[in-house]
Parts: sequence; C-alpha cells; structure tokens
Amino acid sequence: MKTSKLLIGVTMALLNVALSTVAIAQDKATAQEVIAKVREAASALSKTGDLAQFNQKQDPWVWKDTYVLVQDCDKMVVAAHPLRPEQIGQGLGSIKNTSGKNIYPDPAALCDGAKKPSGVWIEYRWTKQGEKEDSRKISYYLSVKGTPYVAAAGIYDDKATIAELSKLSSKK
Repeated sequence: MKTSKLLIGVTMALLNVALSTVAIAQDKATAQEVIAKVREAASALSKTGDLAQFNQKQDPWVWKDTYVLVQDCDKMVVAAHPLRPEQIGQGLGSIKNTSGKNIYPDPAALCDGAKKPSGVWIEYRWTKQGEKEDSRKISYYLSVKGTPYVAAAGIYDDKATIAELSKLSSKK
C-alpha cells in the first residue's frame, strides 16, 4: 500500500514538472512566430498606415515574451512601441541597453538589410520585460512596402544563429 502511494506521489510530482515545463516553453516566442507576425504587421501597416495599433499592449502585436515595434528609416527613429512608449521618436543610434551599449551601432545598415525580400536578423543584448539584466536577443526586421517603416520583433535565444534564422525567413 505504501509503495503504491509513493509511486502515485512521484508520478504526480513528475507530471507537474512536465506540465510546468510545457507551459513555460509556450510562453517563449519562436522564430517562426516572429517571422509570421512581422510579415503580418508589415502587410497591415502597408495597407493602413496606422501606427497607433502598434502602440497597444495587446494582441495581435504583443504575445508571449515579445512584441512588434516599428521604426522609421527616413527619420531614423522609433515610430511605434507597445511596451516602451518613451522610445517613440528616439533616434535609433541612441538606444542603449542596460549596460550602456548602443544596440544599433549602424541604423542605416539595419534599414538597408530590412529592405531585402527576406528581411534581416540583428543580434544584440536587451532586457526582457520584468527582468533587470540584458539577455541575448535576435530580432527580425522587415521593410514595410510603400512606407519608410520597418516592422520588427525578436526572440530571446542563446543558441540560435543568424544563419539558421536567415534560412527560416528566406522561406515563403
């Protein structure tokens, strides 16, 4: 009897750990989701020109641990940001992480890369919402047709490479 209760208890504990791991994994955006959302955002912005929708802290542009932001490549500024409204209008060359390092040392190169049909992935260190230390972030940037804008979103991933992410985004 004691053995069977112990076995049930251990099984339940393992099940709880497994389920919590799945829940945590689901809270982390994937590269595929980022590509799909950025493409969707670029299409929507190209059709409507409505930046306000990208300043909202809700779906569809804010999900899991990431969000879509918009940059203006003519003015070289942040045009819309759902979680950091204080950055709107800020020059891309002046955005620094918590370590004081500029995350876009060459904003023009970022904008040029985003004009490629498959967009561009850029790696930098950035603070996740609710945390104090910077983490490795890789963001996907795609030019919005007919506008000076670039839509972007990113993943926090210590293992993904720019090369493998570029292969993903080059697929249609």
